Amino acid sequence: MKVGIVGLPNAGKSSLFNALTRAGAEAANYPFTTVEPNVAVVGVPDERLEPVAETVGAAPVVHETMEFHDIAGLVRGSHRGEGLGNRFLGNIRETDAVVHVVRTHGDAQVVHPEGRVDPIADAEAVDAELLYADLEQAERRLERVVRQARSGVREFVAEERWLHEVIDAVGSGRSVRSVAQPADAPQAPVRLHALTAKPVLYVANVAEDAALEPPPALREYADARGARATAVSARLEAELAELEPDEAEAMREELGVPESGLARVIREAFALLDLITFFTADRGKEARARAIRRGTRAAQAAGVVHTDMARGFVAVEAIAWDELVGAGGYAAARERALLRVEGRDYEVRDGELLNFRFSP
Repeated sequence: MKVGIVGLPNAGKSSLFNALTRAGAEAANYPFTTVEPNVAVVGVPDERLEPVAETVGAAPVVHETMEFHDIAGLVRGSHRGEGLGNRFLGNIRETDAVVHVVRTHGDAQVVHPEGRVDPIADAEAVDAELLYADLEQAERRLERVVRQARSGVREFVAEERWLHEVIDAVGSGRSVRSVAQPADAPQAPVRLHALTAKPVLYVANVAEDAALEPPPALREYADARGARATAVSARLEAELAELEPDEAEAMREELGVPESGLARVIREAFALLDLITFFTADRGKEARARAIRRGTRAAQAAGVVHTDMARGFVAVEAIAWDELVGAGGYAAARERALLRVEGRDYEVRDGELLNFRFSP
């Protein structure tokens, strides 16, 4: 899972990246501190995995991971190459989702590139650059598809129709994700590779003493675009990241901050991507968490573990993690008839332990 962190210069992207990942990306009070994207892979916290591992005697414990890309600040004109824009837009294309950091604090020591603090205007400025880039991309793709559609091939005819819808939507300020995907041309969105097709999480970068809630206007802005919104204080998270874990937890309790910024962003990113988690664990083997899209079938989930399991899939034993822990292990769970044997089309549920049966 690759998540790109974007926003205007000095919105707090690199500070948030540092706080979330402790990767030490350079952060400074001037634009374009970040030219090449900083990348860090972090573990996804899941308090269910350790009890599972302890119950079945599995080791080591391997959490799912999320890859954060700290992408340099976009500016007006980025779609035309302003401020190294083409490179930055290309970096965004490589990600699965976008965390759009919007500054809401009024710290006068942090220079705003446009001389004022206006979170909605900032969000609109970045979103406009992504829309402009998608418009140009769609128009170029349409020129090629029009020629291909003359052959009468159903897929290209459907793609041409869809691209016209995309161009109309983007031209009126709506994202590509607002346009229904073409049933007769399922690969068309993949070929377009649009920036605004990616799910977006708007993160309000609030002051240290502010409530961890996005401004109502930003939440409304996100809702209107089929996106999500949350809030993090990048400065507070950076200060807490410098403490030992026990000290940081005590400080959070004192400040009334129930979870870390990392946990908050990951939770929202999981919801944004509509992800759930299943586990695999057995005595003497690793206990591992694996993220999949909600609605994934058992045979597809087997392929997440190993492609051979998907090809030779026979069946899967499934049990909810808390039922396994409550029973005290697989043997007791079988005695209580808690383990279910399911077929390849079984829809995996969040928090299940899965043991796949497959033929080599």
